[in-house]
Parts: sequence; structure tokens; C-alpha cells
Amino acid sequence: MLRTIAFDADDTLWQNEHYYKISQARFASLLSDRADAAQVEKCLLEAEKRNIGRYGFGIKGFTLSMIETALELSDGNADAAKIRDIIEIGREQLVHPVDLLPYARETIILLESRYSLLLITKGDLYDQERKIAQSGLGDYFDAIEVVSEKNAGTYDRLFKRHGAGTESSAMVGNSLKSDVLPAIECGGFGIYVPHELTWSYEHAAAPTNDARFREIAHLGELPSTLDWIEAGYA
Repeated sequence: MLRTIAFDADDTLWQNEHYYKISQARFASLLSDRADAAQVEKCLLEAEKRNIGRYGFGIKGFTLSMIETALELSDGNADAAKIRDIIEIGREQLVHPVDLLPYARETIILLESRYSLLLITKGDLYDQERKIAQSGLGDYFDAIEVVSEKNAGTYDRLFKRHGAGTESSAMVGNSLKSDVLPAIECGGFGIYVPHELTWSYEHAAAPTNDARFREIAHLGELPSTLDWIEAGYA
């Protein structure tokens, strides 16, 4: 049944949100004279949500949202030193190490000979290309797509372009909103791999009653889960 397995990248194959949390803590510390950490985080999240349609996902949009938040909380009077420090936070995040999550490498290697493997990720193109290269996993994928948004149309198009269509494809990822639900909506399987630090913007209810939904504790459980689907227990 299954011929194509697609993977999300950030917080599915390697750590990502962890570094955002570090940057957010540094940012809150910079603005501690204006607001407490909870208020800074709330204002930053609101700015990010407003700006996704303009800047897209990724560190550059995150950095611009931090600057906007600093101006908002300081009534437009954020000094140049603070703006410089915010830009530096963004720059440092663009060079953070790529730490693979447990079972990522061995699972990708195991599945490479059984399926056509896709990597479908969203975010800043430069940053995603850097992380893919440093992960050492890029050569195992038959195709890599960096997209501006993940929705049912995105998966339908990519599963048809790189595979045999939606019904024989599965998407594996840590985001119910971006990885699982739209893959199921377009007719594929959605396999959820929870990550403890998934960004709140990506939260959604799990479609537990859908026959094309699976949840696994970690990537090491993926091969056996795919076997169950293949055996007809969908």
C-alpha cells in the first residue's frame, strides 16, 4: 500500500524549538525593564502570528517579530543597543548546531531501501538548506521540498509529483496542524511523533478516530507502524 514516506525536519528529525526557547529567554531578559517574561512571550507570539503571512516561517521572521515586539513594549522608544542585541540573537540562531533526535538516522537508513523518501519542511530557505546539509541525512531522500506553507494542497501536489499519489503516501511529523491533519485531509496517512517543545502555533486536536492517523512515541517505532499499515490494519 505505502510507497512514499515524507518527513518533516524541525523537531521531527532534529532539535529546533529548543533553540527558539533559548532565544526567547534572552529576548525576555533584554526587555525585563519593560515587561515580565510572560508578557513578552505573549506579545511576541501575537506579533509572529500577525507576521507569518508577510515574512513566512523561520528565524528571519522571528527576528523581525522580536524587533516589532520591542518597539511595541517600549512605546516606540527601544534604543539602538537593544535592537542590535536582538539582531545578534537572530544571527546566532542561524548558526546553531544540528542535533539529530533519537532514532532519526537509523530509521531513515532502514526505510531508504523500502520506500521513496521525501523531506518536506517550511521555513527560511537558507537556514533549512544549512540544517539539511549539516544533518548528514540529505542524501537519503529522493526529493527535498522547502515550502512556504503546509496544507492539503501542498501535500497533494508533492505526493503526486514525487510519488504515486496521496493514498499510498504518509507524512511523519511533530506538528498535528502542519504535518498530520493536512496529510490526512488530502487522502494520505498522518503519523504523529510528539515533541515536548512544539511551538504553540502548531497545536491542534489529534484526529484519534481517523483510520489514517497513527501516533508513535519516537522514530524508532516508525518501521513497525508502517508494517502494520501495510498489513492492512488501517
